[in-house]
Amino acid sequence: MLILDDQQLAAIDKMFNGCLLVADVGCGKSRTAIGYYMFKVCEGSVKYNDQGGYSEMKKPKDLYIITTAKKRDDKEWLKECSDFLLGPERESSHSGVKVTVDSWNNIKKYKKVTGAFFIFDEQRVVGSGAWVKAFLDISRKNQWILLTATPGDTWKDYIPVFVANGFYKNKTEFLDQHAIWAPWSNFPKIIDYRDKGHLLYLRNHILVTMKNEKHTVICTETKLVSYNKSLYSTVWRDRWDPYDNCPIEETGKLFYLLRRVVNSDESRCDAVTRILKEAKKAVIFYNFDYELDILKSLCDSIRIPYSEWNGHRHEKVLDGKKWVYLVNYNAGAEGWNCTTTDTMIFYSLNYSYRIMTQAAGRIDRRDTPYRDLFYYYIRSASPIDIAINRALERKADFNEKEFLGRC
Repeated sequence: MLILDDQQLAAIDKMFNGCLLVADVGCGKSRTAIGYYMFKVCEGSVKYNDQGGYSEMKKPKDLYIITTAKKRDDKEWLKECSDFLLGPERESSHSGVKVTVDSWNNIKKYKKVTGAFFIFDEQRVVGSGAWVKAFLDISRKNQWILLTATPGDTWKDYIPVFVANGFYKNKTEFLDQHAIWAPWSNFPKIIDYRDKGHLLYLRNHILVTMKNEKHTVICTETKLVSYNKSLYSTVWRDRWDPYDNCPIEETGKLFYLLRRVVNSDESRCDAVTRILKEAKKAVIFYNFDYELDILKSLCDSIRIPYSEWNGHRHEKVLDGKKWVYLVNYNAGAEGWNCTTTDTMIFYSLNYSYRIMTQAAGRIDRRDTPYRDLFYYYIRSASPIDIAINRALERKADFNEKEFLGRC
């Protein structure tokens, strides 16, 4: 039976073409978005909350949903659509509309679509790349909304949405009106923005916030582990790669090696082992392939079954009373959920506050049977771990160049 709570119904009532629906991860944005499409855009109805009934759409439009590859492959959106009697086959879908679900990687395929309705899931329209260009093409010829748990961090992040809503002709007009550039810089750098009051007005106009009264209680614990200070010094001070036995010539390689020294320490595995003895089932997030190899070896040594979601393997969460799900941040921080465990372990920290927030939301869902959810953050007292953690505590992203400038 289709259920829509008071918060979802209130959000549907406030929503409009070109808005951003903002809600915490796991709050039911998908169902709310489809409800808006059904009731307000197409003016149709279905039975929900054990009330009302079916009526044909007065203004039927095909529905396109652009989401993450994992959410598309897991068919989560199609499951939500089925509650509204919607589906990919016209013959069996409400009012003969067709539902198409695809990933952001394929957004350019839909640039020529007209007269449809688009739901853009997990906000990706930041910057000026191919996805943004395709989004702007689509927005000119169709109705649309965006869903996000983490709206833009800077005014620059809002440019595509502002342009799509007709507030500015293009990115250049926005920058001409608002950007304050650094006077002495080798490359263009925005240091501030003009007329922030107007920008706040525009942002507040397009944001529709959906409140969520969660039943879950978040329990977080930081597990402090050790690291090899001598090896860390070899990388940091000597700029020497102890693994390939050669000088370090690039900044990216320097930070990769600093993290490898820290994240490969045996004490990190010991911490995971102790958590798993109590938890039995857990989702573990990691950053690098060498971390995956470490975690797989750990699972083998303590005889706990595991599955993976990363750039190499797309496996599902296992069944049973004892398992581990190894998830790469970049591949699996968004667009799926797991309600069969109450435990998440962050083997290493990600640079991005948004990705960390999205990752945490994978087990914090409206339909989880657990009241208490346990999050374990594993980190050391190394300078790199401390700096990353401080940035995340400020709800900011870690910046390697800033770290180098302070040291």
